[in-house]
Amino acid sequence: MFGKFVRSAISIGLMLMIATPAFAHSTASENTVAPGLDPQRLKRIDTAINAEIAAGKIPGAVALVAHNGRIVYHKSFGFADLDSQTPMQTNSIFRIASMTKAITSVAVMMLYEQGRFRLSDPVSRYIPAFTDMTLLSGPGEGGKISRIKATKPIRIIDLLTHSSGISYPFITSNVQQHYLDAGMIDGLTAKDITLQSQMELLAKQPLMFEPGSRWAYGLSTDLLGYLVEVISGQPLDQFFEENIFAPLAMHDSYFYLPGEKANRLVTLYADVKPDGLIVSKGNESSLILDNPRYPIEGARRFFSGGAGLSSTAYDYARFCQMLLNAGKLDGKRILSRKSVELMRAPRADIDEDGRADFSLGFFVNTDLGQLNDLGSVGTFSWGGAFNTAYWIDPTENLIAIIMTQVRPVNSDINERFQILVYQALE
Repeated sequence: MFGKFVRSAISIGLMLMIATPAFAHSTASENTVAPGLDPQRLKRIDTAINAEIAAGKIPGAVALVAHNGRIVYHKSFGFADLDSQTPMQTNSIFRIASMTKAITSVAVMMLYEQGRFRLSDPVSRYIPAFTDMTLLSGPGEGGKISRIKATKPIRIIDLLTHSSGISYPFITSNVQQHYLDAGMIDGLTAKDITLQSQMELLAKQPLMFEPGSRWAYGLSTDLLGYLVEVISGQPLDQFFEENIFAPLAMHDSYFYLPGEKANRLVTLYADVKPDGLIVSKGNESSLILDNPRYPIEGARRFFSGGAGLSSTAYDYARFCQMLLNAGKLDGKRILSRKSVELMRAPRADIDEDGRADFSLGFFVNTDLGQLNDLGSVGTFSWGGAFNTAYWIDPTENLIAIIMTQVRPVNSDINERFQILVYQALE
């Protein structure tokens, strides 16, 4: 079904933003010089993304690069919707899924800077439901698995580093069936439920391991989102809007899109063999989305701090630039320099290879020799389940974002995008 769209997708007029004032919404000629990057080498990004569209692996994409505080590359490719042949635009809106986590982590640190808590505090001090957590023990006699009381409390810093023992329903683990049986969700839903109700349900589930003992990806950041609600006294969407989105002029970032922006949401696709790209029904992978029309349909009451936001590449670039600027953008300070410094410091070991490489919300490159690709030590990054990704490189004063909208995906364009950005540096 995809081949008939390829030629028109690649031929769509695309605008390149080069050497404009920091994050300005103007466009410039492709011949404009991008200080510090080779414009001809940047065009290799175009070739790679267009080839991925032609191969039927992605319907379209938006890519953005900022260097030394200036957007040097911002382009859209292909289609936001294949059936209607709606062209992708640089202001197309994507479900950013786990790229939400960095924003929630910043919200937590903002409250921390107000002296509302210490990172070493147990979360149960503020959310009592998490006072008596249990672990799974066994199998014992007769193969029986039992619950035992955890000897350590979950601390706020354990949630920030994904060292809490909390997992995800879609990830295979020793607690997965408990989550599924309890009706836990992965963070995205059109159902009429609240974050509070899900976190109260989470508190009743066993932990994978003793808090603070190792790393495991999970609903920790959703619990952080609920912590923000409890400490601030505001719903998470309101806290984000007032304290992060408005100050940073992130005007296209929401948990649920307003009606006038719904037509800018990119359609979610699934790469399913042998059909290739099909409109997602939400059940093509272990990560279940009960309504692929999220975030424009449904009850609009659940605010997932770990996965719920939608945004544009430009909006998210403003957030990343704030972090690269040590907490400040366009005269608005969101965090102190020292808080960003702490957030970037690796503490947890993702792959149990003896190296700390996960900080307060980010993967951190701590060894260039182990990366196997171009990059810099100290770069911090993450991505989203629907094939979005970002990285922030303090050494090169560089940020880069790429957004597509496919799950499951059969493309490594995000990883190759990183190579293509770095190879363009002078």
